[in-house]
Amino acid sequence: MEVPRVEHSISSPTSPCEDMIKNLSLEAIQLCDREGNKSQDSGIAEMEELPVPQHIKISNITCDSFKICWDMDARVKERITHYFIDLNKKENKNSNKFKHKDVPTKLVAKAVPLPMTVRGHWFLSPRTEYTVAVQTASKQSDGDYAVSEWSEIIEFCTADYSAVHLTQLLEKAEAIAGRMLRFSSFYRNQHKEYFDHVRESQGNKMLPYMKDNSGSHGSPISGKLHGVLFSCNTEFNTGKPPQDSPYGRHRFEVPAETLFHPKTNLYFGDFYCMYTAYHFVILVIAPEGTEGDDFCKQRLPALDLTDNRFLTCTREDGEGEDGRLSFHHAQDVILEVIFTEPVDLALGQVAEISGHQLMGTSTINAKKDPSCKTCNISVGR
Repeated sequence: MEVPRVEHSISSPTSPCEDMIKNLSLEAIQLCDREGNKSQDSGIAEMEELPVPQHIKISNITCDSFKICWDMDARVKERITHYFIDLNKKENKNSNKFKHKDVPTKLVAKAVPLPMTVRGHWFLSPRTEYTVAVQTASKQSDGDYAVSEWSEIIEFCTADYSAVHLTQLLEKAEAIAGRMLRFSSFYRNQHKEYFDHVRESQGNKMLPYMKDNSGSHGSPISGKLHGVLFSCNTEFNTGKPPQDSPYGRHRFEVPAETLFHPKTNLYFGDFYCMYTAYHFVILVIAPEGTEGDDFCKQRLPALDLTDNRFLTCTREDGEGEDGRLSFHHAQDVILEVIFTEPVDLALGQVAEISGHQLMGTSTINAKKDPSCKTCNISVGR
């Protein structure tokens, strides 16, 4: 369906489109042209008898839907045939600039019992602030509408991806993960000044920090989960970590079993790309019973440590506790591993890498490509 170009100011709907969009919760819904003025010959007239929606309430908010209800004079309810809903993305400097801007915001819905569900990934994005206002309307015999005044403007914010959406994202990531390669250590690249600060001001410990806003716009870990970011990918020809890095020329390297073992839990956090052919998968390692573990249990799909498509920890010598641990990572995705607890530098070694500091390939606050069919799911970006 072609989406009309609209502006981001609130105005009254003037000429409802004829095309109807089927909705699970709305009997019928259609887009309205935002151009024009209701004082012109637009087919919409004011009628004082129609009630203005009062005390608007928004509930049951998900990443791509919400329920709306309001109070109005019961004596004239039978005159109301339609609701006009003005839904706008609230402008802010942190908005996802890659989200399609030309989205329909003026909706016409047949009057149904309240609360009414508004649903549709084509105009709602996860974790995004919106404003909404409502009119009641009565369709006349000649096809024109009589409308009430606009209600007050209400603000709300959509939610993160649910477990169902994250499972869909996980399945897409599994489809391209590729075969597993062996590795033996996790590593973290940073500038020399970072490690100097860790030694001098943080008691030699790398402390958990807030996850940035890189990746999927609806990921529940962005801006909420604290952890220390590690890598584990290896070069195919050497089996060792690459010597180039976008994050700095100094590297902390720690044996894999120090962070990843049978008493830790593993979670899937995100799958995304940045307008490139390669894709990133974010995993979270959380020691059992920690605050980070509790956070992830409530929000993220858990992975079997010994049997998943991204990162595994298995016993080489059978099932016994004395068997040597073996570690493997997926070949065809770039893994970003978040460890949720502080990490002491004494557990590993810091050394300068011999390669180059790659420019322009950092994922800090990087936005996901909303047009990629490989790593997007059927909800707002």
